[in-house]
Amino acid sequence: MKKLALHWKIIIGLVLGIIWAFASSSLGLNEFTRSWIDPFGTIFIRLLKFIAVPLVLFSIISGIADLRDISKLGRMGAKTLGMYLLTTVIAVSIGLLLVNITKPGKLVEEDTRIKNRISYELWAQEEGVEIKDNKLLSQDPEYANYLSAAQQKAAGERESDVAASRMETAKAKKDESPLQFLVDIVPENIVFSVSNNGLMLQVIFFAIFFGICLAILPEEKVENVKKFFNGTNEVFLKMVDIVMQAAPFFVFALMAGVISKMADTPAEVFEIFKGLGGYSLVVLSGLLFMIFIFYPFLARAVIKPLTYSQFFKRISPAQFLAFSTSSSAATLPVTMECVEENIGVSRNVTSFVLPIGATVNMDGTSLYQAIAVIFLAQLHMVDLSLGQQLTIVLTATLASIGSAAVPSAGLVMLIIVLQSVGLNPLWIAIIFPVDRILDMCRTVVNVTGDATVSTIIAKTENELNYVENP
Repeated sequence: MKKLALHWKIIIGLVLGIIWAFASSSLGLNEFTRSWIDPFGTIFIRLLKFIAVPLVLFSIISGIADLRDISKLGRMGAKTLGMYLLTTVIAVSIGLLLVNITKPGKLVEEDTRIKNRISYELWAQEEGVEIKDNKLLSQDPEYANYLSAAQQKAAGERESDVAASRMETAKAKKDESPLQFLVDIVPENIVFSVSNNGLMLQVIFFAIFFGICLAILPEEKVENVKKFFNGTNEVFLKMVDIVMQAAPFFVFALMAGVISKMADTPAEVFEIFKGLGGYSLVVLSGLLFMIFIFYPFLARAVIKPLTYSQFFKRISPAQFLAFSTSSSAATLPVTMECVEENIGVSRNVTSFVLPIGATVNMDGTSLYQAIAVIFLAQLHMVDLSLGQQLTIVLTATLASIGSAAVPSAGLVMLIIVLQSVGLNPLWIAIIFPVDRILDMCRTVVNVTGDATVSTIIAKTENELNYVENP
């Protein structure tokens, strides 16, 4: 086992965690799993999160402070944001293409979809939302008996219970200024920002500003300050090394705990993985296309000697960790280590590009949002025009910038995307049952995209030292 590569150890831990979840649900040991195994998964997430923020802070400062040409920073920043926006738009477009071709929402029997459509029309009437297609089924008396008041009330109560908190968050965001995201980047109190994992952009802003000032000042005045940040950065990198030695066990505990909380019987576990059938398959198809075709193609176009298998071998520890944690932020320290040591991207690039990517690059989340919106529209017999679908592309791309790098944050942003095309935001309750599994997969897409973009930026900046046989 000692000679086994880390990514294989993580895979073994992940598989054993799933097997244990099935076994514990069969033997009635779920309570034991939640009490005595799941806490280690929580400890793992906390270890990674407390390392992530200071690592971002110190690595960006030390990386920028060592730049001799400050103009290079602006050039690299423009390339980074440009590449992240480009890959996000491509991801959303792929999602829309897949869901329009496969039409998973139309797999549901027509009677159910008619009921859904009438329910949508009643909601639109109450909310004053204009219906832009011509399927006004509620005007036909023949369909009036499909939806009783009791059914409406029960559906409304069920959806409100699970979605109320997210609705409040989305409403607050909707009422904000279009430039609020710029305001949110600038910290009021850096101590508070560093203590909050949700304010990573503020930490990045401070670190870039501080690093630029260090680079501008004469070397004799800031030499000791640079040594402090470089040394502290090395300490946090060593912390990552130590934590990752125990990652296989932690991943086992994390997977076992997550699944045991979601289901109490083997049948329920199977239901979770089966999920919402066609919708889940379409989302997974899009995510797998991004992981196994789109990103490797980009990486190989930049690094000619890089083979398909080498690409995954070199970043797989970050990918498996992203799958088990569902958090780009928690995976960030490992992503940085993989990209630096296994692909050969310089620390100047990783310390700048990857933290930004973990915050603003949500390709997997954007792709899922596009598919989810069209699926929910199909489920309610709502035909979205080309203009509305282009609105989804724009809204999903911009919403991904504000999507926190934490589990299931995409659900909150999905509410905003639904509202942008006049659909009922409470529909997110429909896809709740399978969101946790899909969230794990889309986080892998986000992390793989971060690694790929950092490689491209490094190549264009002559900061890539790829070793074919390390």
